[in-house]
Amino acid sequence: MEKVRYWVEISDYDMETSKTMLDGKRYLYVGFMCHQAVEKILKAYFTSKIEQTPPYVHNLKRLAEECELLNKFSEEQLDLIEELVPMNIEARYPTYKEQLLKSLSENRCKELIIKTETLCHWIKQQL
Repeated sequence: MEKVRYWVEISDYDMETSKTMLDGKRYLYVGFMCHQAVEKILKAYFTSKIEQTPPYVHNLKRLAEECELLNKFSEEQLDLIEELVPMNIEARYPTYKEQLLKSLSENRCKELIIKTETLCHWIKQQL
């Protein structure tokens, strides 16, 4: 299905962008792009299973719930979702940017990328 392929391709693009941001030491945007990659692969899953346009939301937990995938996540996958949720909002607002930036080291970002790739791969296998 064309719409599913669109979401998968843009998720892959965002995942690659997260690595570019890591190389450039733009750690705030590593987290943001990891969030975006998961959001878009969830929208691919939603489109595949529900066969409707995915909801215009950015909350990963809500998206996973709406496509009935949340209850299939492992504890580690749920932890990653919880970790990524604030990276979408907080990366955009100056009040939170500084606090979030302090929590994102190179090692933490590398770990986020690995975990995000693993989750995205797992979701692709569910398609």
